[in-house]
Amino acid sequence: MSIKNDIKIMPKAVVVDECTLRGDITIGAGSVVHPGACIIAEGGPIIIGENCIFEEYSTIINKTLPTDSEPVTMTIGPNNIFEVGCRIESRNIGEKNIFECKSFASPNVKVGNGCIIGAGCQLQGEQELKENTVVFGKDCQQREAIEKQGSHILQVDFLRKVLPNYHHLKNKKKPGA
Repeated sequence: MSIKNDIKIMPKAVVVDECTLRGDITIGAGSVVHPGACIIAEGGPIIIGENCIFEEYSTIINKTLPTDSEPVTMTIGPNNIFEVGCRIESRNIGEKNIFECKSFASPNVKVGNGCIIGAGCQLQGEQELKENTVVFGKDCQQREAIEKQGSHILQVDFLRKVLPNYHHLKNKKKPGA
């Protein structure tokens, strides 16, 4: 099955040429997609909120599941960070979450707001992470964070200034154009 590319990159987003984008993808304003990042919408559209960071070798994929009779939209809220080598298939992601290095979330995992999925943690099956949940350790233990996360806006601003100096950027395509 061939996937039709319909990539929409909103203003102030920085998307380097060396990333992989396939399918119907909307990248929110101010988001940053690093070289080697991979975003694939094969099971339906992917809509990404503002100011998200997709680091090297992070993979975001909206897969078709055996239970899907029609395409299902993957929604990623604003201000999320996807660190090096994470693989995220979760179709419902809130805002201000951090997916640390080599973490994994399967399609039926719903991630609330302000969650941290620790390095190497694997979230499988149907589950919902409530607001400010921290997943950590080899057994993927869960607890509620005592404090809310700080903002990563300074990091996003820095990356938006620096990446264009060292990488070619994907052409921005306005919605409806």
